[in-house]
Amino acid sequence: MTAEPIAGHSNRWPVPPQDGYTVDDLFALPDLPPHTELLDGSLVFSGPQQIFHSMMVDLLMNGLRATIPADLKAEREMTVVLDRHNGPEPDISVVRSDAVTGPEQTRFHAADLLLAVEVVSPDSEARDRDAKPRKYAAAGIPNFWLVDVAGTDNHPVVRVYELDPVSGTYALTGIHHARLKTAVPFPVDVDITREALDAL
Repeated sequence: MTAEPIAGHSNRWPVPPQDGYTVDDLFALPDLPPHTELLDGSLVFSGPQQIFHSMMVDLLMNGLRATIPADLKAEREMTVVLDRHNGPEPDISVVRSDAVTGPEQTRFHAADLLLAVEVVSPDSEARDRDAKPRKYAAAGIPNFWLVDVAGTDNHPVVRVYELDPVSGTYALTGIHHARLKTAVPFPVDVDITREALDAL
């Protein structure tokens, strides 16, 4: 597949196939920006991140790794293959340890994940809140966390969801403002106050 020039522009951008891109294309196309995602056959590029996003991912990664069982691993910003036309990149994935195959690995599969976490960003708010959770649920990922800010002090809030096996959709099981404490996919207890974030 080649990138064709767009009339009047000096940059060369990939021209999408008629049926959309596939996951194979995502990993084969040259010079894609870091953290490019594939949603419904379309390439999605990330804009610059706010510091809150990076700090919140760090805070949650530290908390998850403090209590994670030996048969699980927490990984950040790895493509998850949901199907032929969808390869999103959750901010954090909790996967089975045997799904981690080595340092050259570039992707996981939906069946490898026990948890997907998205930290809402201004440029991806609709995807983080709507499109990606629906796709994670449809792919059978059993747990999902949505991280955002709330209040006048912009303190972190984590919404915890579990997959309802009857409806095949996520059900909200908790909204956490100061402390994220849950038993699934394993016992987690993380200080998510603004002070904890600022202390990083």
